[in-house]
Amino acid sequence: MTAADQTSSQPPGDADSPYALSHLDVLESEAVHIFREVAGEFERPVILFSGGKDSIVMLHLALKAFAPSPLPFALLHVDTGHNFPEVIDYRDRVAARHALRLHVASVQDFIDRGQLRERPDGTRNPLQTVPLLDAIEKNRFDAVFGGGRRDEEKARAKERVFSLRDEFGGWDPRRQRPELWQLYNGRHAPGEHVRVFPLSNWTELDVWQYIAHEKIEIPEIYFAHERELFLRNGMWLAPGEWGGPKEEEKVVTRLVRYRTVGDMSCTGAVDSDAKTIEQIIAEIASSRLTERGATRADDKMSEAAMEDRKREGYF
Repeated sequence: MTAADQTSSQPPGDADSPYALSHLDVLESEAVHIFREVAGEFERPVILFSGGKDSIVMLHLALKAFAPSPLPFALLHVDTGHNFPEVIDYRDRVAARHALRLHVASVQDFIDRGQLRERPDGTRNPLQTVPLLDAIEKNRFDAVFGGGRRDEEKARAKERVFSLRDEFGGWDPRRQRPELWQLYNGRHAPGEHVRVFPLSNWTELDVWQYIAHEKIEIPEIYFAHERELFLRNGMWLAPGEWGGPKEEEKVVTRLVRYRTVGDMSCTGAVDSDAKTIEQIIAEIASSRLTERGATRADDKMSEAAMEDRKREGYF
């Protein structure tokens, strides 16, 4: 047997094989398979797209999955009205660039109609559930793609890739189905729907390495920049109409960036001088805190805050 024959006989999974896939290739392949599986099983899927890094990577993977054909899914964003302007601008540019239909469910509209009430703390993240479920029902979406990852938070670690939600949008971990050998079960009763998480097996570091590998454009808010902030409960928050700062909270200018983006009232900045993706990757690789643990006040309301919200229909 020649050396060439020996090389060609090596199994594809062998690290020395010329056919071996990198871990990013494996993750990409899995996500592409999930998108195509949903397209084959469901009638009206939609992608949750906020302009945050996870939804950006998710959309990039979806576009890859169906290229050169147009993306067969619309986008949906639940807008709290307290989002970072840089992220909203990015959201609209991307939707226009790819000629995608963007549904926006506005928390402010529900408040104006008296269907929701402002919270005393000003945060609107917990108020997103009702507009989300309303948009799903009105548009008859039967599969909703989300950018949740299992490494983010312990409640999300319990998720399946296909997460069954009841007729009220609620999540019950006891009703989740086994997913052996990447076999996904999308069966659901009328009124129910399925949340789908193509990035379930990704980590924050994987996301950034993939962004670097694919040269994906992201909002500037993720890079180090000077910003006016004030300190509340150990987190650096941006001033805004949502109720910050209070009289005793001093506004200072700091060099920061955001690891995750959401409602301005509960998303903290982190001190950082990382102005390139490579510097961000190095920073994340050395961090001992998850992004939500470090920067999301809404997850600190109680130990079961995320799980409680998921049971009510949250992302």
